[in-house]
Amino acid sequence: MTENELFSLSIDKPDENSFRLVKESWDKISKPLDSLGDFEDVICRIGAVQKSKSPVAHKKTLIVMCADNGIVNEGVSQSGSEITRAVAAALGKGISSASTMARKVGADVVAVDIGIDCDDKIEGVLDRKVIRGTSDFLKEPAMSREETLSAVLTGIDLVKELSDNGTDILATGEMGIGNTTTSTAVICAMLELDPADVAGRGAGLSHEGLFRKIEVIRKGLSKYSFEMESDKERTFEILRTLGGLDIAGLVGVCIGAAIYHIPVMLDGVISTCAALVANTLVPGVSEYLIASHAGREKGNAFTLSALGLRPLMNGNLALGEGTGALMAFSLLDVAMDFYYNAAKFADYEIDDYERFD
Repeated sequence: MTENELFSLSIDKPDENSFRLVKESWDKISKPLDSLGDFEDVICRIGAVQKSKSPVAHKKTLIVMCADNGIVNEGVSQSGSEITRAVAAALGKGISSASTMARKVGADVVAVDIGIDCDDKIEGVLDRKVIRGTSDFLKEPAMSREETLSAVLTGIDLVKELSDNGTDILATGEMGIGNTTTSTAVICAMLELDPADVAGRGAGLSHEGLFRKIEVIRKGLSKYSFEMESDKERTFEILRTLGGLDIAGLVGVCIGAAIYHIPVMLDGVISTCAALVANTLVPGVSEYLIASHAGREKGNAFTLSALGLRPLMNGNLALGEGTGALMAFSLLDVAMDFYYNAAKFADYEIDDYERFD
């Protein structure tokens, strides 16, 4: 697939009739109308995506895109890039934070080396390496156009494989030291925001470290011109110059999910940054996305607002790896079980509530 072919993709709208039928089923349950709030809407949306009045979320899969970022050389993180490989190895062994949570909610974990700065194959991690980490965007663009496109297509292709394997719902996760810097830079460029209003402490920066991170992002924003006529061209240029391979891979996951009609539970700011890029490159992707949590990083509020998504949880979460999305899966399971098994008004021998809107 070329860039132009990517930009020309058309996304089917989720099925409005299925949404309506799921909503009607909710209204027959013995409870006040809409009293499960956003959870009712999410299950209606899953039904619309799956084109079914009987939505399912049995086979859950978390995709964790792992990659290194050259901007770490500018001192924007407390940790070095060697941590990316270490956590990816823990994912492969099934001992990482996400692995622990995934077992509890019955989700498969697919860890992907899309750009870790190492030569060796990591046991248990899918080898889809595009390059060994990105460049330092203060010195040169993070990626070439070919590398950026390759990372996006990697995400799309992986979703097709998982769709063929029967996945009902996806979650997005990532591991890459420095990626709160890359994601913040992309968000600021796309939404024309001041980094001081968006940048957070990531995995734990001092005041001095946070100020340095803000200044690095400002310098990166001033280094490149994004004056393109097309929003799609502009967004692709922002992604390749300031972004990361993990973000680009998740862009592909979001687009692929929309192509293959799979709902996606987003994690935190890196995931929602990728979702924002994906929805700009291929409008309509956002209708396949679910926001799991508000997150601690300030950028998440901006991306979710731009996408028109409301998070299911607050929680002040900042763990990464897709852990927020996994926690939201547990709530989704409760709501889904209630949808199918709760008593109906007919069981109580009382009349249904009447809608007046």
